[in-house]
Amino acid sequence: MRSLKLDTPKSLSQRVMQRLRQAIIDGEFALGAAISEEMVAGSFGVSRTPVREAMGLLQARGLVVIRPQVGSFVFTPSAEDITALCTFRIALEPQAAQLAFRHDRDGTIATMSAAIAAMEPAVAAKDNIAYGRADAAFHEALFAHCGNRYLAESYQLASSRVAALRTNLTSPIDVRTRTSFDEHRKLLDLFARGEHASFEAAMTTHITNSGVVYAKALKVETLDAD
Repeated sequence: MRSLKLDTPKSLSQRVMQRLRQAIIDGEFALGAAISEEMVAGSFGVSRTPVREAMGLLQARGLVVIRPQVGSFVFTPSAEDITALCTFRIALEPQAAQLAFRHDRDGTIATMSAAIAAMEPAVAAKDNIAYGRADAAFHEALFAHCGNRYLAESYQLASSRVAALRTNLTSPIDVRTRTSFDEHRKLLDLFARGEHASFEAAMTTHITNSGVVYAKALKVETLDAD
């Protein structure tokens, strides 16, 4: 039998990737910002090899764009990207909700309720990072409890980009109003009562509205950059 040795560099690159992923999602790196491998390596106290590997992993998740001979940059969504992402979510999230209701209704409700409980103080404190994290946890609950790993893995392909867009573009607006918070409470109520058609309609509206906010915020950022 071949020796099963731990791949320490790979483990290190995973840890670097997870920290950078959270930094991008939390807005520590703005959309489109350059990420210096040298700076990251120095900050983490590691060589550039695990940082380079982490960048490759982040590129696979759609969070980073690597331009050979130029550098690594946080992704910048286009209007077409946002439309496609919202269409993807509208197709998957209601289906995941139906499966989660049948597979683990109580567990899903508990996780969604915990996310809503975390949203309220975030709104009061106007903490867009905390709100964005709670918002992400709410939607991810549907996939965590759906009992179908293929559906969950499909969502994971886009979840990091969605989370980054929330924090950078919608959460600053959401913490100034209760609209998003109220929509999430309505979604939880419809889910708990098993009103799947109404849940799907409400979720479609919720995601569509988010897409509109993404697009408007992106347009403003583009105009400001010009």
